Amino acid sequence: MKIIVPMAGRGSRLRPHTLTVPKPLVPVGGKPIVHRLVEDIAAVCAEPIEEIAFVIGDFGKPVEEELIRVAESLGAKGSIYYQNEPLGTAHAVLCAQEVMDGPIVVAFADTLFKADFKLDGDADGILWVKQIDDPSAFGVVKLNDSGAIVDFVEKPKEFVSDLAMIGIYYFKRGEDLRRELQYLIDHNIIKGGEYQLPDGLRRLTEAGNTFKPGEVSEWLDCGNKKVTVHTNQRVLEYDKERGKEVVHESVSNKNSVIIPPCYIGENVVLSHSIVGPHVSIGAGTKVENSVISNTIIQHESVIENAVVKDSMIGAHASYHGLARNLSIGDYSSIDE
Repeated sequence: MKIIVPMAGRGSRLRPHTLTVPKPLVPVGGKPIVHRLVEDIAAVCAEPIEEIAFVIGDFGKPVEEELIRVAESLGAKGSIYYQNEPLGTAHAVLCAQEVMDGPIVVAFADTLFKADFKLDGDADGILWVKQIDDPSAFGVVKLNDSGAIVDFVEKPKEFVSDLAMIGIYYFKRGEDLRRELQYLIDHNIIKGGEYQLPDGLRRLTEAGNTFKPGEVSEWLDCGNKKVTVHTNQRVLEYDKERGKEVVHESVSNKNSVIIPPCYIGENVVLSHSIVGPHVSIGAGTKVENSVISNTIIQHESVIENAVVKDSMIGAHASYHGLARNLSIGDYSSIDE
């Protein structure tokens, strides 16, 4: 089994957190999004992961080395391919055509999921889907009476289905997908200025391939700050359920309270603070005289005299609030 992870976009909706690091390497629950994604895929695959191919832009050598380490942590070979122009999802996948033979999973690196099913290796293909209330903003799949996927509709104006594609796909024969994506490019089949993966999927079904839905119980988006903070919350809850809650043994805790679930990284210093629930703090960060909840703070940052909630704070950042000496009388109300 091989995994292709297209991730060449810079993640403009998550700026400023993606100005110095690509979105898939932003940590949730103390671990990069892309690392958790490939772990989730490995958990539903019956066979081991042989290779993970990352399709990236010009992100620099340190990012490439980090991605190779992600693959190796799962016992897989890591490989790097480049998408130098934003020509769409089909083009992005085809950039890794060298690995498109035999069974493959294509997973776009801006989503996490929770699923109870095991991947059926006998199917021609499986598309991970989630039942949603308003399908008009998503690409959806249409099923026949036997539960097989027969069509792919992008942002339907009228109801066709409420099963949204979450951006993760399994193909029993990667070479078949490669052929159909190459057909799109050779014949310049473009929508909205881009080569679209669903057009390749439609050609596969028309050629007789049977695709089945793999429905997930929860779909966690990491597209912008608000949903990424929510995803961090859910990931910490999952980790706690599985006994993986982490407060590193090197954490220095002086008169502070940690309310689980939290991830507190290596060499974090907590002083006279309340941290949690649903807080992730990266290595080397210092928090003093503060109350932090439902927040992601990356490594080597400093937070002092602050009340922080529902927030994201980057690496090497400093936030100094105001320490006050107050005398407030009965029935007083102060709003700032």
